[in-house]
Parts: sequence; C-alpha cells; structure tokens
Amino acid sequence: QVQLVESGGGLVQPGGSLRLSCAASGNTGKIADMGWYRQAPRNQRELVASMNEFGTTKYDDPVKGRFTISRDNTGNTVFLEMNSLKPEDTAVYLCTMYTAYLGRLWGQGTQVTVSS
Repeated sequence: QVQLVESGGGLVQPGGSLRLSCAASGNTGKIADMGWYRQAPRNQRELVASMNEFGTTKYDDPVKGRFTISRDNTGNTVFLEMNSLKPEDTAVYLCTMYTAYLGRLWGQGTQVTVSS
C-alpha cells in the first residue's frame, strides 16, 4: 500500500523558515501532479502550492514569493520551503499526489505553528 509520509512541521517564530517533506512509499507509477494544502481551525482546506509533471508550479497569492515547492530527482518526494513565515500561516499542512494508477493520495498532515 502506497503512503505519503510527511515531515518537517513544528513551531517557529514569525519571520522564520521551515521545510516540509513528503515522500511516497512504494510504487506510485507516474505522478501527474503533487501539491500542498493547508487547513487552519474553522477554515476550509486551501491549496498552497502545486507542481505538475512538467515542473510547472502554482502558488496561492498569500504565499507567493515566500514559499517554494520542489521535488527530488526521483519525483517521489515533494518539498515545501517556507520562508518569512507569518502567524496566519499556522495550519495543518497536507501533501497530495495524483497518479492515474492510484488516484489522489494524501499525507497524514503536519502541524505548522508560527508564534512568538
């Protein structure tokens, strides 16, 4: 069974940085797209950043210029580099990947808390 395993969340002060990782275990087949969502209490889940199989990236407006999505050479691990973090970035961050073979996969979520 393929799983997405996330790591890298934690507590950071405003202005700080964190790097999230999400690795797919097992044979996923071709990954068509990958991305990061976040969900804060009482808020809807929102797409933060995404990357398609060609490497084209998209970012939600509030994180443009501060967050960067990338992947490793195998294409099975996706990263989210988060800089200049703000308290409003506090949320559970979930990674996702889509493959034609397995459909939409989700990570378990990792908590990011930005607070002084």
